[in-house]
Amino acid sequence: MPTTDRNIPAPRIAVLIPCYNEEKAIPIVVRDFRAALPDAALYVYDNNSTDQTVAEARAAGAIVRTESMQGKGHVVRRMFADIEADFYVLVDGDATYEAAAAPKMVALAWRDGLDMVNGARITDREAAYRRGHVLGNRVLTGLVTSVFGHRLTDLLSGYRVFSRRFIKSFPALSAGFETETEFSVHALELAMPMEEIPIRYIERPEGSESKLNTYVDGFRILRTIVNLVKQERPLLFFSLLAAVLFLFGIILGMPITVTFVHTGQVPRLPTAVLATGLITLAALAMVCGLILDSVALGRLEMKRLAYLALPPPPRAPEP
Repeated sequence: MPTTDRNIPAPRIAVLIPCYNEEKAIPIVVRDFRAALPDAALYVYDNNSTDQTVAEARAAGAIVRTESMQGKGHVVRRMFADIEADFYVLVDGDATYEAAAAPKMVALAWRDGLDMVNGARITDREAAYRRGHVLGNRVLTGLVTSVFGHRLTDLLSGYRVFSRRFIKSFPALSAGFETETEFSVHALELAMPMEEIPIRYIERPEGSESKLNTYVDGFRILRTIVNLVKQERPLLFFSLLAAVLFLFGIILGMPITVTFVHTGQVPRLPTAVLATGLITLAALAMVCGLILDSVALGRLEMKRLAYLALPPPPRAPEP
């Protein structure tokens, strides 16, 4: 193992590459990351590919393993459970992320003892990063950062460096592409030391196709964000729900109340019952939010303790 000039061992680095049907791109990814991080162990986790992805990855010199449960989230869960290292470089196997940025990202994590370095995508090629995807990413990033903290600009980047402490404390509950959202919320929720640097993003190699379904996966990511807000910020979630229910109850009930004050009669009895029910549900939602907020605080404390039970990431020697 290489050592520093102060006899401090250099960190063990693992490059984790989840992929599915990437026979055109995977040799490029393995070759470029082997050149960028020559001392790192390169793992390609194949997710039931039907083409020559496995053969191409092995021929390029990667350690190839498989995960039979379909979906990026399942692959990430398996990789994080299996691999031991000090720092992990997670990158998609589609050859759209620049390998040359990896040493800088790892060096930043090692120098500052960071748990996550996020690669924020920048590109001038519309074929690489379509306008619809840019807009969707900005909207989803804005939703998450407005709730959990403004420390990221690219919520859905597939190019990150993690510490072992992050990897082994990450619950990895998602099945698909929404796992990137979980990465970001996990780091923000636990106030982990993290940074973000810009990285170049390019189009796929000719002959390869994206596995991302813009609308289906976008909906899944949005659903994941809503679920995470409900679980981690229940008072906010149920307060908003209570406000909506209360507003509709007032809109429906106010004319009936005014009529009752003037005439002593209750017209449109079904509407009156509905308005009363909405106000009652609003009150119940607020009570649920208050109770679940205490539960969420207890869960957060347990996650924080589990995170702190792991050793911090190694740090480079002082210059």
